[in-house]
Amino acid sequence: MAVTKEVHLGIARKIVSNMTAQSWEEIPHVVTTYEADATKLYEEYKKLNAGCTDKDKKITINTIMLKIISEGLKAAPKMNSHFKFNRRLVRGCLKYYDNIDVSMPMVLPNGEMMTINMRDIGNKTLSEITAAVNDAVRRAHNSDMTEVMFEVSLDNTLQGLKKGKIAQTVFRLVGAKTGKHKVKTLSGSAKKEYYSIPVKDRLTKRDIEQGTTTVSNLGSVYLEQKGCCSLIEIIPPQTTAFGINAIQKKPVVVTDSQGNDTIEIRRIMPISICIDHRALDYGDTVPFMKKLDEIFDNPEVIQSWK
Repeated sequence: MAVTKEVHLGIARKIVSNMTAQSWEEIPHVVTTYEADATKLYEEYKKLNAGCTDKDKKITINTIMLKIISEGLKAAPKMNSHFKFNRRLVRGCLKYYDNIDVSMPMVLPNGEMMTINMRDIGNKTLSEITAAVNDAVRRAHNSDMTEVMFEVSLDNTLQGLKKGKIAQTVFRLVGAKTGKHKVKTLSGSAKKEYYSIPVKDRLTKRDIEQGTTTVSNLGSVYLEQKGCCSLIEIIPPQTTAFGINAIQKKPVVVTDSQGNDTIEIRRIMPISICIDHRALDYGDTVPFMKKLDEIFDNPEVIQSWK
């Protein structure tokens, strides 16, 4: 067996690798797959964009799902939290938040994926969420992501140093600044020119900061997806993560008003609900799922969210 290629990790993949490893090392994951019947929701979605000719103002399924997840979290505020736990001392606390800040993975202009913090989704209309997502994409095109992510990595390293994590700090600096694995950041006139771009026109470390939960639209990556992704990682200190899978046509048992059952072809959207079992139990997700039941049973409510 011969090696055909060797590629050293860029800073984006380094950050993802580190955070993912921390997730699986620390968090006992529990996952539930919620199968939403999105048949009627899909019809309401098409009504939202009726007559809209401006591509930038069209509301997407992704936008609607961000809003639906946030409505579910309002009904289950314990799921919109950060968890701190010291295993050695067996001490911990759960921090609840009033804002719902969604960490949303998105594909960057260079083809890599990075998680962007979409702030205060719970209090935004669908049009405002659409504008916020489009603005993040616009600013990403003006951004040097190596610079942005190095700022995040450096800030995280310095925070660790303040907490006495000297060995971690040394190893990270060696890993980032030496040998074949060195992270190449801007310097000289290129750096000066880049940082002359107003912060309102580029992404900064604030855009990469942790949200209160993570929502990954897996279906948008592959619309022809069959089945669902059954488990995604929760990034500490978050306690939840959600995977939105592609809408798929499936046979479903439908009960009419007289109690008669028939089999119909329906549009089903599997939603993976992942929780940190140290902080949450399955029962804590029930109010969330009941809220989703309410929305998918009465999807005309999304018209009032526009």
